[in-house]
Amino acid sequence: MSELPKTFDPAEIEQRWYAHWEANGLFRPDRPSAQPWTIVNPPPNVTGSLHIGHALDNTLQDILVRHARLKGMDARWVVGMDHAGIATQMVVERQLNARQQKRTDFTREEFIAKVWEWKAESGGAITGQLRRLGCSMDWSDERFTMDEGFSKAVLKVFVDLYNQKLIYRDKRLVNWDPGLGTAISDLEVETREVAGKFWHLRYPLADGSGFIHVATTRPETMLADMAVAVHPTDERYTALVGKQVRLPITGRLIPIVADEHADPELGSGAVKITPGHDFNDFEVGRRAGIEARDMLNMLDAKAAICQTSDGLIPAELIGLDRFDAREKVVARLKEEGFLVAWTDKDGNEHDAEPRKIQTPFGDRSGVVIEPWLTDQWYVDAATLAKPAIEAVRSGATKIVPKSWEKTYFNWMENIQPWCVSRQLWWGHRIPAWFGPSKDSLVGTGNAVNFVALDEESAREQAAAFYDVPADRVLFASTPELAAQLWLDVAKEQGAIVLWQDQDVLDTWFSSALWPFATLGWPENDDPTLGGRYPNDVLISGFDILFFWDARMMMQGLHFMKEVPFKTLYLHGLVRAADGAKMSKSKGNVVDPLGLIDQYGADALRFFMAAMESQGRDVKMDEKRVEGYRNFATKLWNAARFAQSNGIRASEQVEPPAATLAVNKWIIAETVSAVQAMDLAFADHRFDGAANTIYQFTWSRFCDWYLELIKPIIQPQLQPDGLTYLTDEQSKNETRQVAGWVLDQILVMLHPFMPFITEELWSKMGDRPDTPIITAKWPMADARALDPEAAQEIDWLIRLVSELRAARTELNVPPGARLALHVRDAHADTLERLTRQNAALSRLARVDRADGDSPAGGALQIVVDEATYVLPLEGVIDLDAERARLTKAIAAAEKERDSLNARLSNPAFAEKAKPEAVEKARADHAEKSAEAARLSAALGRLG
Repeated sequence: MSELPKTFDPAEIEQRWYAHWEANGLFRPDRPSAQPWTIVNPPPNVTGSLHIGHALDNTLQDILVRHARLKGMDARWVVGMDHAGIATQMVVERQLNARQQKRTDFTREEFIAKVWEWKAESGGAITGQLRRLGCSMDWSDERFTMDEGFSKAVLKVFVDLYNQKLIYRDKRLVNWDPGLGTAISDLEVETREVAGKFWHLRYPLADGSGFIHVATTRPETMLADMAVAVHPTDERYTALVGKQVRLPITGRLIPIVADEHADPELGSGAVKITPGHDFNDFEVGRRAGIEARDMLNMLDAKAAICQTSDGLIPAELIGLDRFDAREKVVARLKEEGFLVAWTDKDGNEHDAEPRKIQTPFGDRSGVVIEPWLTDQWYVDAATLAKPAIEAVRSGATKIVPKSWEKTYFNWMENIQPWCVSRQLWWGHRIPAWFGPSKDSLVGTGNAVNFVALDEESAREQAAAFYDVPADRVLFASTPELAAQLWLDVAKEQGAIVLWQDQDVLDTWFSSALWPFATLGWPENDDPTLGGRYPNDVLISGFDILFFWDARMMMQGLHFMKEVPFKTLYLHGLVRAADGAKMSKSKGNVVDPLGLIDQYGADALRFFMAAMESQGRDVKMDEKRVEGYRNFATKLWNAARFAQSNGIRASEQVEPPAATLAVNKWIIAETVSAVQAMDLAFADHRFDGAANTIYQFTWSRFCDWYLELIKPIIQPQLQPDGLTYLTDEQSKNETRQVAGWVLDQILVMLHPFMPFITEELWSKMGDRPDTPIITAKWPMADARALDPEAAQEIDWLIRLVSELRAARTELNVPPGARLALHVRDAHADTLERLTRQNAALSRLARVDRADGDSPAGGALQIVVDEATYVLPLEGVIDLDAERARLTKAIAAAEKERDSLNARLSNPAFAEKAKPEAVEKARADHAEKSAEAARLSAALGRLG
């Protein structure tokens, strides 16, 4: 056993122990015959750094994997990183820009090589930060979504889904980021409220009989309008349905259609329809019979005005940025009399009505997103969703908390086609090659595609399709090079030139394979992947339920014929202390590494666990983190006390034999804590488990048990100068029990606070071959429960607590010793008083007195059937104390009644801020309790 230093220093022990665990392979100990237990880490971006959400997510995962390891399972935490297509490409492009270079200065292959160079030099900083948090991941088999094995799985899934007609190419609207030049997912769109305008327009009916009024926040899109919609039941427009409007500026004739999208209660009740540039309008257009291929597009990839297929946009607008075009369009509409002025409350006219507009921005580019009509690859998500819906309904996968099931079903049952192509260079390039139609006079083009795992397979498909020898199928990397190759070489040979799709796959497509592709699929054809599929549990933020979790369900069920995880645990967000969402712009972001530097990883981890309540967000509270650092310090000091009093590590898993009530009691309390912990883990109640071990350690063990055993193991330290002799058998029993209980505490606390528990475990005894990380979880043996001992010590704790509280309320000097007289006590209570005399003397500073209490003022308390009387004559000024209590009671009651009057006033409840009402309620409860407590204290004086 090594002596513990006086001061607890988290930084030193964290670095030392993590290095020891990793170097000795303790994150995945050799347990070939044990039950497999598997969890996969949501792969962080290779560009990422640890934020407070990561800290919560990974703390919860580590708690589960450490617990499984302590339960003797072959626990494996699969770790890896996502290649983060957009984010990584942006980082590397910024580096190039700093050197006055750009991506297009290089070939695709040269640029990708630079990305790999960046990854080798700078990528993956987050893995070191996860180590600082204490994450016990299987670093020996770290994965990357672009590594060779994983990439093979991604390509196989794409090809298989295509061959099964579950992936197809289609023209649909996407979230287009003009800054990045790519489609992005909904998760990468950030909606902001901005100051915008609402323009009111009047469109002339083609027959000259009048106008129909519409309104828009994007007047430039009228250049691609294809209809005006009115509600089918709106009688104002019944006669107009089927008629045509002649659009200003373009002169295009468009129909007036009936569609329920138009709301008669909003504005004029008529809505301009631009199906190529608005998601709602796209659906209206389809219902009106407009095919996607016929929808007009007026923007290029940079969101500049381009000519529509009907050629009606005036030449002076072509090439303008969309916002510059907006000004030109508005000016022309006004000039030609088609802009309806808006009149403010003072009667002044304006071109537009000012409004707050919810506007979509790219979360990385910061550019306003455009719905854009383009050819992309789509997954038939509706077909794949059906088994995933049934898996949750049947309980094959359990969602915790269950309240999220409704959201899951609603989204899955209304799921839209999933766009999986991105216009980037970094990522899994789509394994599709394009060629001409069979009857084309040009030997290259994009009329036909061949989807295959590699060029050779695509060559075979193309040779069969075009009925040419395989050596007459050539390849080029871009459509431009394909055209040049055909002109230079292939035309003379009668050859065909194919070019590979320039796009890459959405990173969510590859990460959807994470639960099985990380475990060796498809090379490993064992349907259970060595007993590790399905994974046991997935921990995820609710915000990626659809983007990642549901898609893993779909892909796992389709390719593995089994759910990817048995339990899906969804945690909330970590918010600022006031409940606001954290953001850099608000300046309320909390750096978890800074908290670790200040308070230690154990304190931050325990905070995350204790605050993680199912179905609720976590409010950041640095004071709580500091409080858990104090908790660690209290445990450290308890271990130092143990060492200084001959208490050592236990040599047995089972509780030692005990004869003393206090030892029987603490053994039973330990077993009860284990039982509560087991139930909390089974229900994924992280807060319940954390609070159980916290209360047991702080209150039961440190505050009570260690104090109660001091008269046994330190008889020479009695405060009254008397020595209560304790036999050696009782001393040895108590030391053995105390050592065993401390061991159980360290093991139960280890999943939450791994560093301090490993340090104390190693210092309490010599056990180098049994580190706590691979120790054994305590057994909840109900045979160790002793009701009689529990009743006696619970009685002692209640009596001491009542005596201490009464002394404090009556301002009895802390050092004063009081005589204790007992009335109406049963025989068993008198026996308890005799057995616990030493503890009462030490903890309550009372001395047992025989006979009746002398006349005069006295402190009286009642515990169970007995009354305990403590004379106070000569100890305190009784008259002054009565006066003090009477004054304090009056003040507390006055504040109580004032708060009650405020809360009873309906106006206060209606008009005050919710936090003010809540504070008033809390203050009222506090003052009510204070008045009751002081009244009880006055009553005790008689």
